[in-house]
Amino acid sequence: MSTPTPTVSDHLVACLEQLGIRCAFGVLSIHNMPLLDAMGRRGRIRFVPARGEAGAVNMADAAARVSGGLGLAVTSTGTGAGNAAGALVEAQTAGTPLLHLTGQVAVPYLDRGRSYVHEAVGQTAMLGAVSKAVLRVWSAQTALGTLVEAARIALTPPTGPVSVEIPIDLQGAPLGGDLQPAAPFVPPPCPPDTGAIDRLAAALAQARRPVLWLGGGARDARPEVQRLMALGMAVVTTLQGRGIVPEGTSGSLGAFNSQPAIERFFGSCDAMLVAGSRLRVPETLTHQLKLPRPLWQVDVDPQAWNRAYMSDDFIVGDAGLTLRLLADRLEGRVRFDAALHADADAARAAAEATLRANVSPYDAVADAVQQVAGADFNWVRDVTIANATWGNRLLRLPDVRRGVHATGGGIGQGLAMAIGAAVATPQRRTWALVGDGGLALNLGELATAVQERTRLVLLVMNDGGYGILRNLQDADYGGRRQYADLHTPRFEALAAAMGLGFRRVSTLAGLPAQLADAAADPAPAMLVEFDMAAIGPWARPFTGPPLARG
Repeated sequence: MSTPTPTVSDHLVACLEQLGIRCAFGVLSIHNMPLLDAMGRRGRIRFVPARGEAGAVNMADAAARVSGGLGLAVTSTGTGAGNAAGALVEAQTAGTPLLHLTGQVAVPYLDRGRSYVHEAVGQTAMLGAVSKAVLRVWSAQTALGTLVEAARIALTPPTGPVSVEIPIDLQGAPLGGDLQPAAPFVPPPCPPDTGAIDRLAAALAQARRPVLWLGGGARDARPEVQRLMALGMAVVTTLQGRGIVPEGTSGSLGAFNSQPAIERFFGSCDAMLVAGSRLRVPETLTHQLKLPRPLWQVDVDPQAWNRAYMSDDFIVGDAGLTLRLLADRLEGRVRFDAALHADADAARAAAEATLRANVSPYDAVADAVQQVAGADFNWVRDVTIANATWGNRLLRLPDVRRGVHATGGGIGQGLAMAIGAAVATPQRRTWALVGDGGLALNLGELATAVQERTRLVLLVMNDGGYGILRNLQDADYGGRRQYADLHTPRFEALAAAMGLGFRRVSTLAGLPAQLADAAADPAPAMLVEFDMAAIGPWARPFTGPPLARG
């Protein structure tokens, strides 16, 4: 028997394997069936069938974040591609390197308005608005080159999601040749100007109490950061930078970056170096947080220069490489204040004490999860009051790849992200924090969590609606609560219908034992409902991240 001629999809899947893709997420459709058929026949990439395209992209996003690799989501064209748009916005906001492969109508019908099934007018423009780039395959012969270029763009800092349209007639088109394409090009780190490094080192050598502010762009710079901390520098991170050094390390403020105690600490410092951070509004009191001066900034994106704060100097370059060269120049040359780390530890302790007083009694949830989860776990969070307060800061992360949260502020993405994290790192348990309101947006993905046997522990903070919006209405709208109360499912019955394990927490007494019992359950995934009406209110109502203090 003659061997069938490989198709375009066979070549594309072989290329994805060479890119290091080990798991993919998506929704099967007539407009991606040839591609997924090739993936299934080859059997080297695990495909997770999500219940919706938005969930699929969120899963691929989180899988890329925890693995440090390239994410892959596969959707249909038209409405299917449109469903993925919000999740692509999240991946773009987080800077996640991700490939979104979507179908397109057959080439003879492209952009001609002939009402081909699943056709969407302006799909390329739509995807271009929510992706770092969008590419289209125009012929069988150019398919591989298009995919390799998409991967290069996605992996080139500042990284992000890239959408690739593959017309349905090309996916199954024959394309002979060896199924071992050349290894795709991976961009090297962007080198900084050595003269700029010399200038920065000379200036920093004059400081006594310098602080290093780390964002997600410095997530791979742990060795370099540790060298600078060994010289005496203090560190503070953004939410994206959490765990670049293990939280709890002496001299690290963690992600406590805008509380009064931290601002007072910054006032005692005489220099700050910002590496790989956008200095986002929610973490800088709408850019009114007083940062130490002089302030220097390192970023691969030249457009970050003076975008949030005026910089005394700016270096274009990869954060890790720049910090390594800086440490080389500073070792044996500086003598920073020996009390700086102790002062940073005291500031963090004061900020943490204030936070605990505000969120009591729910800080006990953070402590219990920390105790039960141990040292090797994923911590995935949706947008909810619990996360915006204690979830983002109290639970200490040992590594930057262990934390995933919705950076763009969109609710309902946490469950799908948790599934992606669990699939990508099956060696560790994934804990996820969501609210009942956000969970309602993606309830169908509970079935995915069970089917894939994720071992996920889903913590659902149930207050019967949108708690933060109620608080805002109480504070700013005379207590007129409009549309924030929601019909909430009986989670025990829902869990039973889906095949989930279930526990209800009505008191925080003995919580570590309750969570340990839930984690030990052999169910393929576990839902733990926190009955907030029974547990009681927060010590202080939360109305959003702090704004500038008047």
